[in-house]
Amino acid sequence: MKKSTGLYLSAREAAAELAISPATLYAYVSRGLIRSEPSPDSRSHRYRAEDIRTLKARRTPSPEPRGLRSFDADLPVLDSAVATITEEGPVYRGVKCVDLAERDTLEHAATLLWDIAGVDPFDQDNCPVVSDEMRGVAEITRKAGAIDRTIAVLALASSADPRAFTRADEGRAMVGGRIMRLVVATMLNAEPSAKPLHLQIARGWAPDNKHAPDLVRRALVLLADHELNASTFTVRCAASTGLNLYDAVIAGLVALKGPRHGGAGVLAAQLLKTLAERDVAPVIRERVALGERFAGFGHGVYQRGDPRARALLAALARAGAERKLTHEIPERIAEATGEFVNIDYALAVLVRTLGLAPGHELVLFAMARTVGWIAHACEQLRHGGLIRPRARYVGPAPGRGAVRP
Repeated sequence: MKKSTGLYLSAREAAAELAISPATLYAYVSRGLIRSEPSPDSRSHRYRAEDIRTLKARRTPSPEPRGLRSFDADLPVLDSAVATITEEGPVYRGVKCVDLAERDTLEHAATLLWDIAGVDPFDQDNCPVVSDEMRGVAEITRKAGAIDRTIAVLALASSADPRAFTRADEGRAMVGGRIMRLVVATMLNAEPSAKPLHLQIARGWAPDNKHAPDLVRRALVLLADHELNASTFTVRCAASTGLNLYDAVIAGLVALKGPRHGGAGVLAAQLLKTLAERDVAPVIRERVALGERFAGFGHGVYQRGDPRARALLAALARAGAERKLTHEIPERIAEATGEFVNIDYALAVLVRTLGLAPGHELVLFAMARTVGWIAHACEQLRHGGLIRPRARYVGPAPGRGAVRP
C-alpha cells in the first residue's frame, strides 16, 4: 500500500500511533471514534489522522497543573466539510490550497469553500447595495483603520440589503459575493467594483509594481481559510444564534484584530524591519540569548514549517524580492531556534516588497479570511444548532465560598 498522505493513515500506521492492535482499531471505528473509508487505489481502508491524534491526546495525561485551561487545539469541537489542516497546508473541500494558489483567484476559492455551483456569486451584476448611511459612515471614518471602518459600514449593510436574511444556500452565496466586494472596497476606501478582487487591491496599493497582481492573488488564496482558528470559531458561534452573514463577518473582524491572531503580522513586520536594516546574525544571537520569541516563526499546527509561507516566499523570490528577506532571515532564525517561518512573516515580506506601510498585512489577511468566515457561517446556519459549550468549573464548592457583604 502507498504511503498515507497527511490527512489519512493506513491501518498499520494508525495502530502503531495509538499502540493498539488492529482489532482494537476496528473496534474504535465501529464505535464511531475514528472515521474510516476505502482507499482509492486498493481494497484496504484508510483512517483519518486527526481522529487518531484526538484519541491519542485523550489517552495521554495532561501535563498542565489543575486549574484554568484553554481549549485543546487537537480536540475537534464540531464537524465541518469546509476545510481541514494537514502538514501540506490547508485543504479546501478536498483541494490543497497551496496548489489552488498556483493558478486560481480568491473568487474561485470562495465558490469552492461555499460549495456553490448553480449560481455565480461574483457575477458582474451582483454588487453590494450601499445606502446613504453607509456612504456617510465610510466618509466619516475614511482616515480610521481599515478594519474599524469596515466594521462600521457592515453594521449598516444588512439593513440596506433586502436579501440579507435569505435562507436559501444559493441566496446566501450571492450575499457572500456582495459582502466580499463591499469589504474589499471599504478597506481600500473605494467604490464597490465587479473587477477581480486581487486586481482591485493591487491597483489600489501598488499600481506600479508589475508583480503585485499575481503576488496578491496568491496570498489571498492561501489565506482564505484555516479551519477553526479563533476568528472562525467566533464567526460560527455568532452564526449559530441565527444572525445574518454581514453581522457574522463583523464578529470575525473583531476577533482577528487580536495580537495573538491576525495582529501577529504587524509584529512580524516590525521584526522584519529590524533585521532588514541590520546585520542579521548578531541581532538573532542577541535575541535568542535573551529568550525572546520571533514573530512570524513557529506554528501550533505546522511543526515542520508553514507550507503557505514557503509557497508565498518562493513566489516573492521569483518576483525579485530581496534574498535576505526570502531566504537568509528564515534560514538563520530556523537554525538558531528550531522554529520555521509561518505565513505572518511571509505577509510581512510581501508588504515590504510592495512598498506598503506595516499594517497592510492584517488588512490583506482580513480581506482573504472573510471568504472562509462566510463559508463557515453558511455551514453553521445550514446544519448547526446553537453553539453553547459548557465550562469546566474550578471555583469553590457550593456553600464553601467566601461570603461577601
